[in-house]
Amino acid sequence: MQQVEMDIKIMLVPENVENKAALKHQNDETRLPLITKKRSAPLCSQKTGKGHPAATLCAFPAFPPPDSPLPQLGEDTPKGALSLTGQRLILPAAQVTLQTPPGVPKAAPSREFHRQAQKSAGGQISSRLDPGNTDPTTFPNSKEAIYGTSSSSQGNIAPPPPSSSVASTRKSKPVRTNPAQQGESEGQIPSQTQPPQAPPRQSLQDPRSDWDIVVCHGTVDQKAPGFLALKQHHPLSWGSIVAFLEHAEKLLKDSSVPLATISGTKLARVASDFELHENPPKSAILSVLKNQSAVEKILNPPGRRSRGRGGAERAAVRIQRAWRRHRAGRAGARCGQRERGAGAIDTARRCRSHTARVTHTPRAARHTHLENFCSRAKHLAANWNRIRTSRRTIIHIPSLGYSQHIREHIPDLAVQQNMQMGRLCDILDANVDVIYICPLALSEELLHYYSRLLGLQAAVRSGNPQARADLRARFRILTPEAIDSFPQHHTCLATQLKHSPRTVQMIQGLIRSRDAYVVGGVPHADELAVADMLDVPLLGPGPQLAQLYSTKSGTKRIFASAGVPTPPGEWDLHSREQVIGALSRLVVDNVEVQRWVLKMNDECGGNGTAYCDVISHLECSHWLQKEWQSHGPERWSKSQARELALVRISQELPGLLAQHVQPVNEKRFPTWEKFLQTFLTQGGVIEAFPLSGTVTNLTVDLLIEPTGDISIVSSGDQLHAEGPFRSSGTTIPQRSVDPALLNSLCWKIGAACRSKGLLGYLSVDFVAFTHPQTMEQQVWATDLDLCYSDQLALTQLVLFLTDGNLDCGSSPLEAPPGSQAVKSQRIQREGTKPPALGSPRCAVASTQLRHSNLAGTSYSLLLQSCKARGVGFDLQEKQGTVFLLYEDQKRHRLGMITIGEDLQGVLLTFARNLFIIHQEISAPNMQGETNFKMAIQDIEAILGVTAENKLKLEEEQPWEADALKE
Repeated sequence: MQQVEMDIKIMLVPENVENKAALKHQNDETRLPLITKKRSAPLCSQKTGKGHPAATLCAFPAFPPPDSPLPQLGEDTPKGALSLTGQRLILPAAQVTLQTPPGVPKAAPSREFHRQAQKSAGGQISSRLDPGNTDPTTFPNSKEAIYGTSSSSQGNIAPPPPSSSVASTRKSKPVRTNPAQQGESEGQIPSQTQPPQAPPRQSLQDPRSDWDIVVCHGTVDQKAPGFLALKQHHPLSWGSIVAFLEHAEKLLKDSSVPLATISGTKLARVASDFELHENPPKSAILSVLKNQSAVEKILNPPGRRSRGRGGAERAAVRIQRAWRRHRAGRAGARCGQRERGAGAIDTARRCRSHTARVTHTPRAARHTHLENFCSRAKHLAANWNRIRTSRRTIIHIPSLGYSQHIREHIPDLAVQQNMQMGRLCDILDANVDVIYICPLALSEELLHYYSRLLGLQAAVRSGNPQARADLRARFRILTPEAIDSFPQHHTCLATQLKHSPRTVQMIQGLIRSRDAYVVGGVPHADELAVADMLDVPLLGPGPQLAQLYSTKSGTKRIFASAGVPTPPGEWDLHSREQVIGALSRLVVDNVEVQRWVLKMNDECGGNGTAYCDVISHLECSHWLQKEWQSHGPERWSKSQARELALVRISQELPGLLAQHVQPVNEKRFPTWEKFLQTFLTQGGVIEAFPLSGTVTNLTVDLLIEPTGDISIVSSGDQLHAEGPFRSSGTTIPQRSVDPALLNSLCWKIGAACRSKGLLGYLSVDFVAFTHPQTMEQQVWATDLDLCYSDQLALTQLVLFLTDGNLDCGSSPLEAPPGSQAVKSQRIQREGTKPPALGSPRCAVASTQLRHSNLAGTSYSLLLQSCKARGVGFDLQEKQGTVFLLYEDQKRHRLGMITIGEDLQGVLLTFARNLFIIHQEISAPNMQGETNFKMAIQDIEAILGVTAENKLKLEEEQPWEADALKE
């Protein structure tokens, strides 16, 4: 009754004409239930879920190479509830599919659509979608899924409306739809809980006339057509719109405003002027309300805000602040003239700041950054051949620019961003100086360690340990002063550098009057801002393209465009029904696949991955295998048994997944429901796990230069100390796939990325296995990261320490021969074999080693203990072990690289080093938390396979085995 009284008060306000009309004549936009005399006032439905923030970016793609066509975003726009370029809030129950680019209006509906809509209002047409309808945009079938009300026992048949509703339907004119509602298919029926009302007076040419959003008791109806239409027409600024709506909801809920109407057109315009993390003022929120005067009368009375949620606490805080101001005013009366002068200066500063904010809004700034990025990309492409061979400075910013909700779940974010210290080794090129932006304040001990490590360049090349050089003038390690300014926001390194003017000014002084460019990490909008502040180009893709193609679904679109083999699977899944339907089809069409993997779109490092052995847990598994074998692969796709199997599997899957799905990150997702909830907010893919028990994962790093040239810069086989879905290290170079085949696949993927406008560094993950039936090796492309990888940084350090050369075309890593090799060559000169030009090398490297007991030992003591146990690097032989040290506060993580001539020997040395370190830092009663043991077990498994392959090679092709021995 109290809600009804508040609604009546709003209707009695003379200025609130639009809201009165909304209460009297509920149209299809507001979706309010019909109020009768015998029914109480309806309650506004609650939200189904919230998404996560993402960077709001301007709609400018990265500048493509001159010889490539412009990127076509339309064909790669992700299907699902939201465009990936503006993702802010994805409803878990949404089934909206966008196949064409958002903002492209469709043709007006035919008269048959209006006749069907009239029939559906009379309860004569089933709500089930027409099977023949091929419109890519669909909505949920059931009334319960759409309106959140209980459905009848008649399945999908709509219940007949009251007689009064039928009568009003007969009198009303045919319902007209606007272009914002054209996403519904031409067989779609309108609301089933109320009869269609007379259309409001509006122009059919203006699609924004129905973008009004009703806020009932501080809650937005997220399923209203106006909300969905606004989302479809503003995908690029949707993040800012949803963030603005959240603040509006909080204000209206705290103030106990029963009903408010927001203009979608004003909302889209005003919200774009605010950053995602910026709180809009109350005046800005009120400016988008259509019943602003009525809401202001509710907000203005004294004490009104104290009646809402948390009102008592806010009132107490205001009273305390007022009392402090009163006491401060009495104390300041004695120096009033001086205070008035300071106040005038402060007021002038605030006015200048406000003027700068008005003239330089965040949206305008982002637009300017993007325009300058494209302009500098053209300049970099035109002068790249000159720049890459002349004196230049590379500014490395190893920033992890993931979205906010992902960074919040990355433990030790600053340490994770500092695992690519190998970027410093770009000074191996005599023409290159390096500025490395460090996310941590390194101590003098660590700075001295890296100075000595990089000073080994001359000693490595000459083989003389005494011939060390001081190269501190060619590299600088800078830490932004804002690294501690955002302790609770989990900001990436690019954002911290953006808010560090002293560091930016120092970089400007170091690069003055010389060629320079930025090499970032995971692309972020603030990388463009930093490059704009430094007035240098950025070697990488624009944030919009990176956000579109770096997701798991975007990766699948790249691979499909490249035409490379991928695991059977489906992508762009955003609803529970899509997940069950897609997995059912995949299981039926790939009966031989035992395990299926689910991957979230935006997660990284295996955190958003889960797997399930579906076939082994299906109750109809035996019947399915029998039917599939009896029909054969050719007849199975058209048989009735397949359709029956599809129905049975779709019925079993919900319960099966709830019991047997295993998330990789069990701490974050302890149950299937929690995993699925996050999966649906981001969207994701389902793909098959390889059919073999012996699987090799490998990573290849590519560089797409500004001129469009594609080159392979690194390759390696992955180590998996913590399971098959988490990479813990690499063996460099890769030796599991034929280099010619791998080069062909990588070139196709690089060409597809180049055609989309992507450039810079990227890494591709492959999986190689032997098919159990054909006994032939198969290679699938599984993932794509548009960033500078840890493996590439490790490869740079390996090349620096060996003075070697990596030819990924034939996968050898060769270094100048050491002293022992030189002696053996002198002995062989009298023989028939010519001396070797280089000595083969391979390396085992990891950046993910962790041990809790490392915190109790200083780095200097650890290095001395390792040296005493024979763990070190031999400059003359160009082999041994080198450590990567990240920080000296917690000291529970480190990196390690072991280099040698034989892969088996290097793996054994790496495992022995881990055992030695564990012994040095651990006591019998304090073993600590570590992944050393799992890494050793993984290496032991690899050594068993390596020994088996070596014996097999000696039996089948002894001449190749002899060549390997030599």
